[in-house]
Amino acid sequence: MSEPTQIGFIGLGQMGAPMAQRLLGPEVTLHVFDPSETAARRLTDAGAVGHASPAAVADVATLVFACLPSPRVSEDVALGANGVASGKAIRVHVEMSTIGTAAIGRIADGLARHGIATVDAPISGGPPGARAGTLAVMAAGAPEALAVADAALRRIGRTVYTLGDRPGLGQMMKLVNNLVVAANMASTFEALVLGAKGGLDPSTMVDVLNASTGRSLVTTDIVPRAILPGSFDFGATIAVMDKDVTLGLAEAASLAVPMWTLEQAARLWRFAVTQGRKSDDMTTMIQMLEDWAGVKVRSQGAPD
Repeated sequence: MSEPTQIGFIGLGQMGAPMAQRLLGPEVTLHVFDPSETAARRLTDAGAVGHASPAAVADVATLVFACLPSPRVSEDVALGANGVASGKAIRVHVEMSTIGTAAIGRIADGLARHGIATVDAPISGGPPGARAGTLAVMAAGAPEALAVADAALRRIGRTVYTLGDRPGLGQMMKLVNNLVVAANMASTFEALVLGAKGGLDPSTMVDVLNASTGRSLVTTDIVPRAILPGSFDFGATIAVMDKDVTLGLAEAASLAVPMWTLEQAARLWRFAVTQGRKSDDMTTMIQMLEDWAGVKVRSQGAPD
């Protein structure tokens, strides 16, 4: 019997924890770190090996994944005093966070000086997709590094898209995706509130949209799952969406690409953050619009 593969995972939040969970198995020894002892304990209780720092994970794992909340945290985990760059075993670092092209470029350059390859591999599908293993993975990096990470990536996601050999292309694709989702959510929420104010039944509105040209992930999944029943538990926070939209607009500015429509959508997400909603589920943004209009977009019998 061959020795188990040594894999590391850093960042065990709403996305990281279920992705790391999918890597557990008899053929893998999973090494984990999270600054939250509670988050780390959920994985160690399931069979992972806990460590005191990213560097400690990289001392024993040849392949290390990171899923983190911001560019600053990602850079510190990769290149900081206790970062994976000082690890003795690591050969490939897979950055799954959404951090923009500049940050991933700095990480890739810094790790390369230590002989460590970087795979840029942000994901889409939210916490439900992470739990189900149905995420879309947007991967970019040197072919040999992608080959090392491929089997693990395919345990995490349903589809792995190879976007090129340069870290940063995965980030660009993820930001394109999230700009589309952010604008779709903003426009769909506004339109549904209008329809409810005009007397339409919310559930019927969603059924009609899903049989018509207004159909999108927002109408097929997000609204039926988290808004019509009043659960507001899709998983990602308003702060995360605001961060991704801000990163996307910064990329557009750096490339001199006008973003007339997306700049308007970004204002709504930023306003939600300023209203104390940054830690709320992203679906709760519709509640601001409902309050202004004096209506609710809920199924009959759903709680307010």
